[in-house]
Amino acid sequence: MIFYKNYSICFISFIFLFMYSMLNFIFMIYFIMNDLVYFFEWEIITLNSVSIVMSILFDWMSLLFMMFVCLISSVVIYYSKSYMSSELNLDRFIILVLLFVFSMILLIISPNIISILLGWDGLGLVSYCLVIYYQNFKSYNAGMLTALTNRIGDVFILMVISWMLNYGSWNYIFYLEFMNNDLEMKIIGVMIILAAMTKSAQIPFSSWLPAAMAAPTPVSALVHSSTLVTAGVYLLIRFNMLLIDMFFFKILLLLSILTMFMAGISANYEFDLKKIIALSTLSQLGLMMSILSMGFPDLAFFHLLTHAMFKAMLFMCAGVVIHMMNDIQDIRYMGGISLFIPLTSLCLNISNMALCGIPFLAGFYSKDLILEMVSFSSLNFLVFFFYYISTGLTMFYTFRLIMYTMIMDFNLMSIYNLYDEDFIMLKSMMVLLFMSVISGSFLSWVIFSYPYMIYLPFNMKMMVIYVSLLGGIFGYLISNMNIYSVNKFLMTYNLSNFLCLMWFMPNLSTYGVIYYFLNLGQNLMKNIDLGWSEMYSGQGMVNILKNYSIFYNVFQLNNMKIYLFSFILWLFMMFMMILLFI
Repeated sequence: MIFYKNYSICFISFIFLFMYSMLNFIFMIYFIMNDLVYFFEWEIITLNSVSIVMSILFDWMSLLFMMFVCLISSVVIYYSKSYMSSELNLDRFIILVLLFVFSMILLIISPNIISILLGWDGLGLVSYCLVIYYQNFKSYNAGMLTALTNRIGDVFILMVISWMLNYGSWNYIFYLEFMNNDLEMKIIGVMIILAAMTKSAQIPFSSWLPAAMAAPTPVSALVHSSTLVTAGVYLLIRFNMLLIDMFFFKILLLLSILTMFMAGISANYEFDLKKIIALSTLSQLGLMMSILSMGFPDLAFFHLLTHAMFKAMLFMCAGVVIHMMNDIQDIRYMGGISLFIPLTSLCLNISNMALCGIPFLAGFYSKDLILEMVSFSSLNFLVFFFYYISTGLTMFYTFRLIMYTMIMDFNLMSIYNLYDEDFIMLKSMMVLLFMSVISGSFLSWVIFSYPYMIYLPFNMKMMVIYVSLLGGIFGYLISNMNIYSVNKFLMTYNLSNFLCLMWFMPNLSTYGVIYYFLNLGQNLMKNIDLGWSEMYSGQGMVNILKNYSIFYNVFQLNNMKIYLFSFILWLFMMFMMILLFI
């Protein structure tokens, strides 16, 4: 009966989300063909002259994004039926995932900053519940770091709400075009950028994203592909008209290319399978944010959608591998898994290739276009250098991952039960496999009304291929590292510590922030609570009364000499006092 019940909630959720995704697809085609935008206002309540109105915006962008979110969510929920089969409270897990998806949908269709806050906060709250799902010490720490970092973004959104009181309505979409030169609108723009940076984990808020890997793998597949981390990018795409000429946008460009570079390097020093994929998500988010801050929101949206498909599939494959490896996530224990789970390995390799931008897979269409636009634009050499180096690093850590998991020898244990592939997980991955292959070309036809043809010199055009090949070669060399090999200099303790710990960002955002406060608290407690205030209140009075009672206790031991002596002493005292007063 329990099995039937669990099956039903997964199946119903899958069918509902999949159908809703297909419905969004049909509407999206219709809206693009006819160039439509629908703006609905639903009046919830009117009291005197105050009306509370819920606004909804339907255009091709919101419908297309909803289609992708619902498609990925549906296959992730179907995948969870097998992955979380040993979970007693599967219903609770599925309901949390559905709440997460509905929060994201509310964020996507909102042209109003209040309803954006509801979706934004819903994502933060439900992500906390999902990150701490396994309820251990590491999960609680990761959940707290995730929730508190996202709270910073929520505070900025609340400040935007209070600044927008001056305009008479919270429908930000009305003010974007003709309020560009207004100082208040500039302040609102800066706050929106800061809020988006916390949600999309740009430097200096990057440390929560790898920490959120404490969540179950289906949640990671959903969170790190199309929902939580893309919320900030989507918000900036919506606000792009306002932000395009701002100086702060140039600072965002610098921070996002640094994020991309930092995540690419850290992934090469990481040995946790899920953290490597999380750092690759961080790298791609840096890519989206940087091209957005250069003034190409359509390219950022294009890469956001293609990336969502192969990244969700990558996490699903990682989940299957972790199950197969007796819940071990360290890639040094893996190797030769293509012999045991060939179809999952096929999915893993194709999603990895799409991530690297191998020609004619999903990632190629968006990544290649972005890098060609970077080559085409008049930016300085630093930006150009970071873009191409980060692209090479993507291939670097991907090839290293493939070497450790697929090609090198199996490293786990001598007696090992072969793992039979799970068809429920495979079916859900096959949907995303199909989308990872075709979604790039499909979206390039849908999003751009005319094909982008970028003319560049041959070597500039081939630069992406060059850096990818170079990265692949380096990845191969590093993964073949022996005890005497030349590449050991890369693993010197201080350098690897710095690079592996994401430039010490987790330390700065946890210990660095809380150490002084905790230290101050400890000193206050030791010196005030347990020191002065104790001695001059409770504990001090107890000591005085105790000493007096010990002293008086001596007189009450019926000792005749002491009693007579004290009586004479008392008479003497009385006599002296009388003499003094006279």
